[in-house]
Amino acid sequence: MNNEQNTKSQRQNRTKAHLKQALIELIKEKGYHSVTVKDIVDHAAYNRSTFYLHYIDKMELAEDLLVSMLQELEDSVGKAYVPGQKVNTAKLNAPSFNIVSYIYKNQSFFTLINYDDTLPGLHTRFPQTILKIYKEQFIFETINNIPVNMDYFKRYTAYGFYGLLHTWIQNGFKETPEDFIQEVIELTKTHIHSFQYIGHHK
Repeated sequence: MNNEQNTKSQRQNRTKAHLKQALIELIKEKGYHSVTVKDIVDHAAYNRSTFYLHYIDKMELAEDLLVSMLQELEDSVGKAYVPGQKVNTAKLNAPSFNIVSYIYKNQSFFTLINYDDTLPGLHTRFPQTILKIYKEQFIFETINNIPVNMDYFKRYTAYGFYGLLHTWIQNGFKETPEDFIQEVIELTKTHIHSFQYIGHHK
């Protein structure tokens, strides 16, 4: 029975992935508000009844797409760290910024920020997710332990990083992920001495 359930859930996941990909491509083609369920099923080569097995409407599909991608973005961060590990910024390297590799690998989704009529909530919830990662997963130590309002510091750093990511995505990923990460590392060294990864709380 278990194998049957596995096959069924794999099939469901595959269908959902196809519907999500169809939505991404259609948003780029005609804008989110013009996309209909009929467009999505035609594009993904499914019928409407298959769509309604998984989602009530286009909005539910859009929300599932956004939530799943941003959740994976959060989950990608910890892959380079051990909970409790303290990292001196002088020793940062490319794997420390696994989040950048994740965005690069999923550029089909993240380029949606280049569009005005795009996935609802993307423009606000993407930067908020970066801030959430900084707030929940890390403890920062400033250069020379200069006392600062840490809430402000995390906002400043998170939105600064988001600004760089946004420009990188808008410019069509001109720099390689490695070059982009190196630039971010050099900037990080100017205001963060070290940080501790405290883990990802689900």
